[in-house]
Amino acid sequence: MAENPKITLEFGGRCPDCAQRRVSLPQPLPAVGDDFDWRVRDFDSFRRFMLEELAARFPERQRWTPGDFEVVLVEILAAVLDQLSDMADRTAAEAMLETARRPESVRRLLGLIGFDAATEAGLEDDADTGRSKEDLLEQMWRGNLALMTAAKREGPLAIHTQRRMVSVADYASRLIDHPLVLRAFAWEEWSGAWNRLRVAVVLWQDQSLDADGPDFPVDIKDDVERLNSKHQLPAPQWAPAPPTLRTLLRPYLDAFRMVGQEVILQDAEPVGIKMSLSIRVRDHFFQSEIRHAVEQALGTDPGGFFEPGRLDFGEHVYASDIFQTLMALDGVDNVCLNRFKRLGNAYPDQANTGEIALEGLEIAVCDNDPGHPERGFFNLKLSGGRRG
Repeated sequence: MAENPKITLEFGGRCPDCAQRRVSLPQPLPAVGDDFDWRVRDFDSFRRFMLEELAARFPERQRWTPGDFEVVLVEILAAVLDQLSDMADRTAAEAMLETARRPESVRRLLGLIGFDAATEAGLEDDADTGRSKEDLLEQMWRGNLALMTAAKREGPLAIHTQRRMVSVADYASRLIDHPLVLRAFAWEEWSGAWNRLRVAVVLWQDQSLDADGPDFPVDIKDDVERLNSKHQLPAPQWAPAPPTLRTLLRPYLDAFRMVGQEVILQDAEPVGIKMSLSIRVRDHFFQSEIRHAVEQALGTDPGGFFEPGRLDFGEHVYASDIFQTLMALDGVDNVCLNRFKRLGNAYPDQANTGEIALEGLEIAVCDNDPGHPERGFFNLKLSGGRRG
């Protein structure tokens, strides 16, 4: 399309055989105006823009076809510009958590706001393969993008969650976040010189704060270590002897309590419940099966009525709840509650009223353990059904 330069020889001077070559260059192209549309981003818009520019600069040409060499060049340039534009958009999108799509970008952006997605997902460095927890996280996200989307949503919410123990309610709510605490109740009292806080807790497996450390299972150890790592607390020392639960809770409490605030941890006050039950077994059911089912339903294992942490501080115990729990069992035809009371001669039988009232830090327990009758027990009398 550009005009070929015209070359001429000019003779002059004293020597008739000497000439000077002069080249007449075409007029320079006009400068690009300030009407450039900076919203041009894709192939079609790039192609249309360049063709419009060519048509404006060379109005003498009236016909443009896809087979023209100039049009082919325009389309090649438009395709390259479309790829570069997409690359620029993707690069810019990776800088924002809302639009980032690559797992490594999302993980780094979450790290900038203090959210360790790998730790939150329960991942640790794999010593066998030499892969870090960050690499494992990115692999998990590539396999399930829904998990990455959930982390993008939860990360900003987590940094706005107040974890400092400021108000009295904060001490209870923050302690419940610890894997060893099932229930917590806090209150303030005057010591004679300053205000101090007391926090009563119901602990894992109904353990006592200062009892000899139990044999912690692996999953509980992992949960405690993960919590300490998340909040940059010292790792617990499980050897040579298991620590007490007070020892495990104190670093977590000290990390979030108000400076100068005295906080005293104490156990809940267990109240043993004594019950005597008569149960009519349906036909074709063995009494041994029903006995086992009742012991599980009223037991302390997960799902049991007296499972640690299921009942709250000062929560009353109602006979109607006992009836509902037992009548839901297959093979139970009828239930009669003959005795229903707190342990101790000072407390009357509440079988007629159907309610055992508790208050304050009292929590109902019924371990049904012959070795610890002070923690409650129940007697069963079965009739009907089959023997065995």
